[in-house]
Amino acid sequence: MEKTMIRLRMSAKDAHYGGNLVDGAHMVHLFGDVATELLIMHDGDEGLFVAYDNIEFLAPVYAGDYIEATGEIVKVGNTSRKMVFEAKKVVVARPDISASAADVLEEPIVVCRASGTCVVKKEDQRKN
Repeated sequence: MEKTMIRLRMSAKDAHYGGNLVDGAHMVHLFGDVATELLIMHDGDEGLFVAYDNIEFLAPVYAGDYIEATGEIVKVGNTSRKMVFEAKKVVVARPDISASAADVLEEPIVVCRASGTCVVKKEDQRKN
């Protein structure tokens, strides 16, 4: 099955709450981007995300943190693609030290997990 990963830094504009806290919906947005890439890899088409069946928010994310979002297709139906996702914090901002301090984490912190289903219409599938 296909797997993919994106890594990006949460910026101050991503912070939605006090203390530079990034809202959990931002992780869901990242999973949507991962799902799109997985569908392009598998079918040659962006398809559509139809449902999440589980989302768990496990740890806070702050502006300055680096997040690695991964996804994998775990089941392929006629038009449906069941996927699982995980977002991990791999670099943590350290505003307690200075405005620009950060640490690479020895052990990434899982901040969010999810699973869901996407579909690609049969006529839009360009790969076997």
